[in-house]
Amino acid sequence: MEVEDGVENTAVSLSAGGSSLNRPEGMTLDSLRLDQTMRMSRFGPGSPMKQPLGNSNGVVPSPTRTSYSDRFIPSRSSSNLANYALLDKSPSGAHTAHSSDNREDGAAAYSLLLRTELFGAEAGALSPATPEKVMGLASREPTRSPMSPTKNLFRFKTDHRTGGLNARAESPYSLSPIGVDGALTGFVTSPRKAPRKIARSPYKVLDAPALQDDFYLNLVDWSSHNVLAVGLGTCVYLWSACTSKVTKLCDFSPSDVVCSVGWTQRGTYLAVGTNLGEVQIWDAQRCRKVRIMGGHRTRVGTLAWSSHILSSGSRDRNILQRDVRVQEDFVSKLVGHKSEVCGLKWSYDDRELASGGNDNQLFVWNQQSTQPFLKFSEHTAAVKAIAWSPHQHGLLASGGGTADRCIRFWNTATSTALNSYDTGSQVCNLVWSKNVNELVSTHGYSQNQIIVWRYPAMSKLATLTGHTMRVLYLAISPDGQTIVTGAGDETLRFWNVFPSPKSQSTVRDTGVCGENGHKHRFLMVIGLLDRCHVKISSPVQVRSEVI
Repeated sequence: MEVEDGVENTAVSLSAGGSSLNRPEGMTLDSLRLDQTMRMSRFGPGSPMKQPLGNSNGVVPSPTRTSYSDRFIPSRSSSNLANYALLDKSPSGAHTAHSSDNREDGAAAYSLLLRTELFGAEAGALSPATPEKVMGLASREPTRSPMSPTKNLFRFKTDHRTGGLNARAESPYSLSPIGVDGALTGFVTSPRKAPRKIARSPYKVLDAPALQDDFYLNLVDWSSHNVLAVGLGTCVYLWSACTSKVTKLCDFSPSDVVCSVGWTQRGTYLAVGTNLGEVQIWDAQRCRKVRIMGGHRTRVGTLAWSSHILSSGSRDRNILQRDVRVQEDFVSKLVGHKSEVCGLKWSYDDRELASGGNDNQLFVWNQQSTQPFLKFSEHTAAVKAIAWSPHQHGLLASGGGTADRCIRFWNTATSTALNSYDTGSQVCNLVWSKNVNELVSTHGYSQNQIIVWRYPAMSKLATLTGHTMRVLYLAISPDGQTIVTGAGDETLRFWNVFPSPKSQSTVRDTGVCGENGHKHRFLMVIGLLDRCHVKISSPVQVRSEVI
């Protein structure tokens, strides 16, 4: 036996004799020859496998026995990748250029999808190429084998039950580069805006002794110079929001009582209505009485300024128009109400005057007529709460008393009633926000609450409580962010309810405060626990307590 490189030579003929084979016991050479003969007959005489396969000893393994090896080298030529469109059948010379084209086409498809998401389906339609052409599915679609079960292999199927690509994607695996709302929606959804937080507690509380609990009076007004006027019994006090200084303006004791106060639009003069039917004009800076005007037979419960025109409403059921530039006490008398006039408000363009009375009537007057050109009789109780919208011309809001409890909206341009909302309690005051389309209402029996509404949905943004009696008085700060409320519990409470104007990055006062004329921001609160309790007794004796 020959040995080459330590390995036995396998070229051993079976006819050389059986002495050199290590046969199992009982196996003869005839059986080996039979196995070899069957292999040759199986592959045929011309087959490349006609030579017997054997091991190093020349033994041919049985066809039923499985052969194992420590290596496996796959033959990629047998893989049928062409059937699955994974191989490009383009000529070999163009293969490299085609790959780069695919990358460019993919970028173009993404750009088309992004443009459609941002600017709508019309922007995507302006492109000369459709997504299928950009992806090359129409021009370079490979030829598939008949063995392929479908031509849409490895493609996503559109669900027509959900509206296709234009429907909202329910799956979290959305293909949209913008969000989970599905591709090609035609618009980009913005994140939901967080609701504005309104403090449920007042940041300042002032004592207001002798503040009357009378539904028909108007004893609180806030000037454009950031000075609050309050009628307390027989006196009128001025409280500066800039310096917290308290000044007594006038005292009518013991013969008369303050029933209403009203600042001019410039905030330099204050009109005071008395129980005897007089209307006095006071210079607030000099604390000096300028003029006394008569005309009413009994108390003057409401006042409203329109430039140089002062309107006064009285229990005698009349409304007097006073021009402060002339010597006469009044220039015209508006007659129409059958009971005490308790609400007066001029529109922002100074063209229309709305009046409400204890006769459950709401009238609208113009500058020339002495008779109301609009009459609304839907309220079933006294109408004191009146407010014109600064955002929409001709939009008027009014509130009814205990038997009515409704806030109603009117369009004075078309003389129509718009909507009505039952608040559940007596409506005492209404005021619109200057900065946003919202309004505030104060209430009496039986909730004694303050409600911030969003118009026109009339959804409640906040419900503020704290007063123990009817919230009969309401005024808004010059910057339109803060309101002050007064009640028969002899307190004035300050609330931050409205946001700053959208056009301003910082909150600034629109008026001038103090004698030095510098602007001051009316936000003096450090925290809710640092609220000051100021006793309004006299300009000299002012005591402060921390509650």
